[in-house]
Amino acid sequence: MIANAAPFDTELTRVLGCRYPILSAGMGGPARAELASAVSNAGGFGLLGMVRESPETIASEVAAVCAATDRPFGVNLIPARTKPELLAAELDACLELRVPAMCFFWDVVPDIVARVKDSGALVLYQVGSLEDALRAEKAGADVIIAQGVEAGGHVRGSTGIMTLLPEIAAHLRVPVAASGGIATGAGLVAALALGASGIHCGTVFLTTHESYAHDYHKQRVIDARAGDTVHTDIYAINWPAGSPVRVLANSVTDAASAHLFGNDPYALPREVIAHDEWGPVDKYSTISPLRSTTGDLEKMALFAGESSALVNERMSAGEVVERLMREADETLDALLARRVKNADIGGGS
Repeated sequence: MIANAAPFDTELTRVLGCRYPILSAGMGGPARAELASAVSNAGGFGLLGMVRESPETIASEVAAVCAATDRPFGVNLIPARTKPELLAAELDACLELRVPAMCFFWDVVPDIVARVKDSGALVLYQVGSLEDALRAEKAGADVIIAQGVEAGGHVRGSTGIMTLLPEIAAHLRVPVAASGGIATGAGLVAALALGASGIHCGTVFLTTHESYAHDYHKQRVIDARAGDTVHTDIYAINWPAGSPVRVLANSVTDAASAHLFGNDPYALPREVIAHDEWGPVDKYSTISPLRSTTGDLEKMALFAGESSALVNERMSAGEVVERLMREADETLDALLARRVKNADIGGGS
């Protein structure tokens, strides 16, 4: 437990019912029950990544989380990426299971927000612009996640978090979590200073022991340095056109350097390069390598945010939460000490 928890008791922690203002991203594939429950048990708020999953899988994963923790968690779905029939079945499953919270991403769909709110669950909405933030709040979202362009995986907006976050926070009444480029406790403090009530992290949790990501993917993130990620829509199969991602540079992004954007998922050639538990994986697919994946992993979508440069070792999800909070506390202490020192210097002049 951190020595000084008071600054981290925020509107976000009060709304979500968690101890610390840290959300783990609902990464499709890596964010399964093992990761979500570990984050919630550590005092954060874990999100299950259940995009395109069957109602049966959702039921199984939710049951596994509930068996591992009695603390709050949520389920992440992406309406824009899910066929209407499957989305309806996913929502039915989550509401029947009385999932405490639902997190949505990409287009804002007010009808879905209303349905979830009517069921009594909380709604979190990840957005990439002030316009979408206002739409989500108007629809009834309880928490807005402001995603900067630094974020890994699918990236909704085009603005850096240092600009996007204060713009959104200044216009909203509901708590805002900052997402993109954050992997340290100092980043948490900076987000709070810019108007956030907490942070939403993917990359730093992707490398944890509990993440279902493949070890190759985890190691590539750990080995990454500043500038090693690429913003592109070359990984387009399985998503609508014009859906950019941030991935680690590899042979695919190197070969596509002249056409990183404007790629049509229906025009890209189909070439099977790997297999996972769902079947074959095409070269330009948005599927990332998981524990069960075999094949040419180097060519797959190695999702990672710019914060990968700050992730240098593997640890448990609980250790990540503990480190973030310890660093945040130390950052506040250092800032206070600097302020006192400057005041003493000024007073003696």
